[in-house]
Amino acid sequence: MKKLLLIAAAMGINVAIANEGMWQPHQLPEISKDLKKAGLKLNAKDLTNLTGFPMGAIVSLGGCTASFVSDKGLVVTNHHCAYGSIVHNSTKENNILENGFLAKEFKDEVQASPGSRVYVTEDIVKVTKQVKSGITDNMTGTERYQHIDKIQKQLVAECESNKDFRCSVVNFHGGLEYYLFKQLMIRDVRLVHAPPRNVGKYGGDIDNWMWPRHTGDYAFYRAYVGKDGKPADYSESNVPYQPKHHLKVNAESVSDGDYVMVIGYPGRTNRYRTANEVKNTFTESYALTKELMGSLIKSIKDNSEEGSNERIGYESLIAGLANYEKNRGSMMESYYKGTTQQRKSALDKSLRDWVNESKSRKNKYSSAINELDELVKEGHANYQRDTILSFAGVSSMLSASERLYRLALEKQKPDMERERGYQERDMTRFTQSMKAISKRYYAPVDQAMLMNLMSRYAKLPAEQRNKDLDRFFNIDDGYSESRLDKKLSSMYAKTQLGDEEKRLAWMEKTVADFEKSEDPFIQYAVKTYKARKALEDAEKDLSGKLNAVRPKYMEAIIAYNKAKGLPIYADANSTLRVTFGNVKGYSPKDGMYAVPFTRLEGLLEKETGEWPFKSPQKILDLVKKKQYGDYYKKEIDSVPVNYLSTLDITGGNSGSPTLNNKAELVGLVFDGVYESIIGDWDYDPQLNRAIHVDSRYMLWMMEYVDGATNLIEEMDIVR
Repeated sequence: MKKLLLIAAAMGINVAIANEGMWQPHQLPEISKDLKKAGLKLNAKDLTNLTGFPMGAIVSLGGCTASFVSDKGLVVTNHHCAYGSIVHNSTKENNILENGFLAKEFKDEVQASPGSRVYVTEDIVKVTKQVKSGITDNMTGTERYQHIDKIQKQLVAECESNKDFRCSVVNFHGGLEYYLFKQLMIRDVRLVHAPPRNVGKYGGDIDNWMWPRHTGDYAFYRAYVGKDGKPADYSESNVPYQPKHHLKVNAESVSDGDYVMVIGYPGRTNRYRTANEVKNTFTESYALTKELMGSLIKSIKDNSEEGSNERIGYESLIAGLANYEKNRGSMMESYYKGTTQQRKSALDKSLRDWVNESKSRKNKYSSAINELDELVKEGHANYQRDTILSFAGVSSMLSASERLYRLALEKQKPDMERERGYQERDMTRFTQSMKAISKRYYAPVDQAMLMNLMSRYAKLPAEQRNKDLDRFFNIDDGYSESRLDKKLSSMYAKTQLGDEEKRLAWMEKTVADFEKSEDPFIQYAVKTYKARKALEDAEKDLSGKLNAVRPKYMEAIIAYNKAKGLPIYADANSTLRVTFGNVKGYSPKDGMYAVPFTRLEGLLEKETGEWPFKSPQKILDLVKKKQYGDYYKKEIDSVPVNYLSTLDITGGNSGSPTLNNKAELVGLVFDGVYESIIGDWDYDPQLNRAIHVDSRYMLWMMEYVDGATNLIEEMDIVR
């Protein structure tokens, strides 16, 4: 078995080597021996009960993970997950992003950013048979896509007969399996506590993805419901939600080698992509997206004054772009330095050889594998155009006009026939998204970003561009910077979509109203709709074609691994997963070993007096006096700040509670080390390390620096 594992690792097969794997709850009994060996004290079967302990305490924020830590709906997550809400409530006069925020009483808690939700998963049902029923081999890609979309909408509509719930149908293994997720949707979310930016984002972009780390990446929300205990829109009369379960916070934290696990909602991994998909992504797509993100940050900063209300409104976008810019650059560096491509190519060859060794396997899988290669090539052909146009969504005016006109068109159809995102179930979120623009929109910045992107689009080869788009932006007879700038300047000067009241009014307008409008952005939405819809339809057709062959490819991968007695897990897809491992350091390069804990004294060593290495003076004074309180850890002779583990995580896991072997909260996962950044595509057990904020540091900060003793008293602290 050991030999098989080594061979599989060398070939890049995604098996449960070391602590690799983001496991679906129902899979945990299958790996119970591995869980116990790592140190879990609970019964693995208990982790399959979504409404029991501890699963019932884990929630999604719709992009990040969080957990209940009191019986009064108190929710803990990462500072960077609450960043949008912190920015939303910040002004030049009361900049809580810089100064921090603490509500000492319930009445002092403030609304989170518009559209904020707490999702509590209540049920997961396999619906593969229902979704695939009626699909035939002779369907076109579009027909297949539409059929699946129709069934999914029906399942969701049935599930959401009770409007307190939000449901979704999610595919696994590229469409091999489908599951229906049912989540209680809490709509009244309030910000309770966040440390200042120079704690919650300490180290900034310089320390992002790096070790050693000293970041207090935590923040608190509270979930509110109506007096009847059911989800409700914001109201002063609402009361704190009472969860069925909440986590205890362990003030002893963990030691080197201890068992830890993370339960959360990891976003996306791509560990089963073909060798060609890997090559396309790393040699072309990532280079373009990295460059775009960096240039958009520059567009924002060049057109807004630091510290101004305009800049504050864009801080969340800047943070997100900077994070992914570094992510893409680091992944490309790892790709070119490492052997990812060689091992992916070796796996492709080995899989094909195995398939061709058997006539039955060849008949079953070979044509699908070959067809997948062709579809991958087709989908990548216009990656530059598709990437640039997708990024154009950062323009509030462009995206708002497109969505508003699409809403008018979709409202002409029966609700079940509407595009997802434009059904009645989506209208509350739609309205909130339109309101949210007011906080983050500044015309000079929006125009600069759109100019940046449309200039790039205009320079693409003519065969990649669209005539309607070219004609509207006056680039159909060649690109002229001054002509494009003049066009955009005129659009921003004349549009009324920047006004919230007028923007919201367009939600009730008819298609005829749009067609008669003289607002330049409304004109854009109308005149370019057919061109944009054609691109959307082509994408759906390709998606349908991929859905016909990708499951067969994944079926071959699974059969290939099973033939060797090796388990397999599904790629992350923003659904509930469990990953487990141990607290452990690592060796990032020859002759160097990184210990698994950082200490308070590290803040003194990094201190420069300037952002991002400027700690609040109170912290520096306490550390110099060695005032550790009850959070001193003898093994490191200080209070631990952050620690490393072998857990397999990705984006979306941010804010996930780190639990010990008794399912007590011992920290929050918030990042990975630089060397594991390629983990979305390729797992390396020697270098893969997750970074956690230690529960001791969080409690030390709350007690001795922030004065958040009211929250400490509210939580169940294990000492």
